[in-house]
Amino acid sequence: MTRRRLTLTGLVIAVISAGYLSVQTSVGAGALPEQLSDKSFWALSTELSEQNGYFRSANLVSNEVWMQHVIADLVKGTKPGRVYLGVGPEQNFTYIAATKPAMVFIVDVRRENLQLHLMYKALFELSKDRAEFVSRLFSKKRPQSLTTTSTAEEIFNAYAEVPTSEALYKENLKAIQDHLLKTRGLPLSEEDLKGVEYVAYQFYWFGPVITYSSTNPTNVPMRGGHSMPTYYDVMLSTDADGRNRGYLSEEGNFLFLKQLHSRNMLVPVVGNFGGPKALRAVGRYLREQGATVAAFYLSNVEQYLQQSFLIPAFCNNVASLPLDEQSTFIRSVRGGSPGGAFNGGSRFGGLVNQLGSMLAETRSCPK
Repeated sequence: MTRRRLTLTGLVIAVISAGYLSVQTSVGAGALPEQLSDKSFWALSTELSEQNGYFRSANLVSNEVWMQHVIADLVKGTKPGRVYLGVGPEQNFTYIAATKPAMVFIVDVRRENLQLHLMYKALFELSKDRAEFVSRLFSKKRPQSLTTTSTAEEIFNAYAEVPTSEALYKENLKAIQDHLLKTRGLPLSEEDLKGVEYVAYQFYWFGPVITYSSTNPTNVPMRGGHSMPTYYDVMLSTDADGRNRGYLSEEGNFLFLKQLHSRNMLVPVVGNFGGPKALRAVGRYLREQGATVAAFYLSNVEQYLQQSFLIPAFCNNVASLPLDEQSTFIRSVRGGSPGGAFNGGSRFGGLVNQLGSMLAETRSCPK
């Protein structure tokens, strides 16, 4: 299978353009929709998306094993039923399960990320529980010992003993494609179908030991020579108190994400955080709906925005969103200087996860 170069230089976010007015939802202005029709879901994703961008790696999985350390404070400081904005792959699911938003936009400069989330959408909707989800994701036959009460460790340890099946991969890929094309009726392009196939194949080929760098040509290790954490490692990571809060840690988290996908309320979008359109359009849409941003997961995108001199534009874009004192940034940074890139936070040093006040940090944007 030929690997396509896909991209990312300025990552992205939930963007709603003036074209959104043509998208029909289940309710009128003044409230977030309870659900989106399949047609509206795809129209919204399409109308909000920008051109594909560039990044040096595929970013199919997270490398943030420390990400759960902020969840306890995140849950205390945010309100459920609001809007979650994020970027990148599966780490968003853990933060979504924690914050319980009514609607989600996962936005990334790479169209490959949209294709990745289409694969996840199908897998969530096709799977009745976590054990089946993991079976489909990695093309491994489900062990009979697994139940809805199994821990994440029990699930992944059980699958470690199960061989990967090419026949099951082909069966799962067809189920994903049929679900997206026939059940959901999404008019996917040949490019998107190939993209979904590409990402599904990587999870089949590498299995639960897939890492952030598995699909990169050079497979470069982390700084300092450390190996990248595997999917298995990330799924078994914990918060500072030793509690696993991951999206596959308990059945309730999985079911929340399953129903969010089933209502088409997790929308993948291609766009740029520092661009002139996306975030400002999101702000207009959310204000019209009377909605407020609960959390905005940035990963370490700010360091790339700094390199592209887009921090001022990004800050002003965020300032245009409907925020309050509880609207929270979630970021991964090197060095950990308070205030992130808006206030000169360093991009050097060890990676840490931290929270920040969206309202306070954007009151005075750099020029």
